[in-house]
Amino acid sequence: MSSESFSLDTSFVLRLMVSQPLYQFRVAARFLREQRASDRALFVSDLVLAEAYFALQSHYQVSKTDALAILTSFAQDSGVTVSPIARDVLALPGLATANPGLVDRLIHGLSHSAGQTLVSFEQAAGKLPATLVLAATP
Repeated sequence: MSSESFSLDTSFVLRLMVSQPLYQFRVAARFLREQRASDRALFVSDLVLAEAYFALQSHYQVSKTDALAILTSFAQDSGVTVSPIARDVLALPGLATANPGLVDRLIHGLSHSAGQTLVSFEQAAGKLPATLVLAATP
């Protein structure tokens, strides 16, 4: 494998996901093909996946279910590398209606993989291991 690797940002990833604007999609797709042909590593961070998830919904009016399907397909089929945490979270059944959802589970996964206990006020977070939910009353 080539020693050079690339980390892809949200603007790049979104072009590949939505093919808009078309000229940027073509440039991004060509870059992706060229780097894969040269066996260069292409990485997409959890933060980029989370931002793309929200952008798909808010800017492109993609449903939560479809946004998750797009992210999952991208993570599995595009030739990029995502974190093991993201791969596991995206593989969860019923993620579109799960509470906690995608982003909270990515945050939890990072915390858990670092051997830390996640602290939250979100009651739903209590469903996840190694999570401390604080009670707060006014």
